[in-house]
Amino acid sequence: MTLSSSATADHIYATGLRNQWHPVVPSHFVAPGGMRKVTALGEQWLLFRRSDGALSMLADRCPHRGAPLSLGKHLGDRVACWYHGVEVEPDGTVSSVPGLPGCSLEGKKLVTSLPVREVAGAILAYFGDEEHPEPAELTPPEPLTDPDVDAFLCYAEWNSPWRYAVENLLDPMHGAFLHHDSHTMFDGDTTAKFRIRETARGYFFEKTDQRGVNFDWVELCRTGVDWVDLSIPYPPSAGPGGPFGIVGMVCPVDERRSGVFFWRYRRVEDWQRASWRFLYRTLIEQRHWDVLEQDRVMLEAMPADADQRENLYQHDLGVVRLRRLYRAEAETQSTAGA
Repeated sequence: MTLSSSATADHIYATGLRNQWHPVVPSHFVAPGGMRKVTALGEQWLLFRRSDGALSMLADRCPHRGAPLSLGKHLGDRVACWYHGVEVEPDGTVSSVPGLPGCSLEGKKLVTSLPVREVAGAILAYFGDEEHPEPAELTPPEPLTDPDVDAFLCYAEWNSPWRYAVENLLDPMHGAFLHHDSHTMFDGDTTAKFRIRETARGYFFEKTDQRGVNFDWVELCRTGVDWVDLSIPYPPSAGPGGPFGIVGMVCPVDERRSGVFFWRYRRVEDWQRASWRFLYRTLIEQRHWDVLEQDRVMLEAMPADADQRENLYQHDLGVVRLRRLYRAEAETQSTAGA
């Protein structure tokens, strides 16, 4: 059974927390009338979009013999398994068994179907276990729904555990070292004091002695989906508009891979929007990919047991808080299914 509530805490911690929303892939990966096989939370899935744009997400497993539905045929409003032609509706109901019409499979919902929403160019899905099938309330990040904010989505897949990718964002101090040569994080002190500031939806991890210079703060937000928000000052060469913000999310693909989603955004008004978009596409975007590449190289080079052989200090309080939070939830989700 997909996303079984009997999963161990170690498995949940390694492959992603249940009973919440996660990003899966960018929306443009699944065109109208298209299908796409994806992996998320260590399971195989099929994204299926009808010609009218409606999107569904099914377990990539035919209920007859377990063949991948992603190898099947798109029939407009349903998918037919290539192996024996069994037809499955977007909600997981078997609508037809051509080899034996009227058999007991027909009319039964035998394939797991996940609730999905599209937010700012990304597909989000709710991954509930057997005890929590109904989707949690989802509040998208404010910068992605504010009409006065303009954002670009950047997506990449890294050969790194999902937790490492999230921890990287809860570690502002690495900006002064790993990204020192970038166009935005070259300035500021290489020493700092940090604090955790709790909020109703998560917590801030922020420098106490520097603000508005470098990667000086980050907020973890838990609003049905986990995301981070941060802001980095922009030089005048980046044109008019507010500070450069990033909304980040991570998809747990499996134990060793993650999909990273970064929305680069600015608050812009009127003519500033066109100026920002032009400068981003022609000048700034490649610089941001260069920064992401530094993160990728570092995280992919870290051993799988890196978090088991550490000597942490005060700058790591945000990471420690995150680990305790996620580990506790993994334990709770595992116990609930026991």
